[in-house]
Amino acid sequence: MEEIAYCVKCREKREMKEPKEVEMKGGRRAMSGTCTTCGTKMFKILGKAK
Repeated sequence: MEEIAYCVKCREKREMKEPKEVEMKGGRRAMSGTCTTCGTKMFKILGKAK
């Protein structure tokens, strides 16, 4: 599954390598992974878990 997120280092939306879903404090869902181009850690907030 391809997950797109904003890379702060590249300053562009890039594909996320090895994305995994994590739960933040307060029950919000997010995707965490690394940039395929530069290897910087990426984070994308999805929404509230039900």
